[in-house]
Amino acid sequence: MAKQLGFYIDVSRCIQCRTCEVACKVTRHVEPGIKWRKVVETCAGEFPHITRSFFSKSCMHCAQPACVAACPTGAIRKRTEDGIVVVDREKCNGCRECLSACPFDVPKFGADGTMQKCDFCIESGEVPACVAPCPAEALHYGTMEDGPPLTTNKLAVKLGGPTSPSVIILRHPPVIGDDFSASMPLPDDTGVHSR
Repeated sequence: MAKQLGFYIDVSRCIQCRTCEVACKVTRHVEPGIKWRKVVETCAGEFPHITRSFFSKSCMHCAQPACVAACPTGAIRKRTEDGIVVVDREKCNGCRECLSACPFDVPKFGADGTMQKCDFCIESGEVPACVAPCPAEALHYGTMEDGPPLTTNKLAVKLGGPTSPSVIILRHPPVIGDDFSASMPLPDDTGVHSR
């Protein structure tokens, strides 16, 4: 396989404006009630030292996508040229096995009953629609092998798990002696699964 494309999400910059959600929905003509990208909030700490961060979640385009293995019709596949996980809605029978298999609750089902999700805007051949309009420059994309281009003074952590999601989280490193910034939450299993 060629290099794996994925997203870099700077949780220290995201302001929960949801511009990425709107850009995705409008550009891709996603039907009402369905979100291919969703900003989730993660909180940590105890009062009065509460911290929160925001995580723009979409398909993780996993290196070992559980949805591909679970699909009985072969409607979901991982592209060899860039690692993007795509769905052929013509082949999808709406069984929802992919939803049960996905640890991130990504597959969505619209009025036609077939699965739909982020496909990295591969048909446009351009930057994913969610990335460019981000006013805080919190959302980026690139290859997992090359790493994020904007890691200066940032801590970069690849999201883990058995499916090996193609997402790198960026944040400010903790300041020595500053317990408050050290507790800045990163999306973990709980945060990524927030609804």
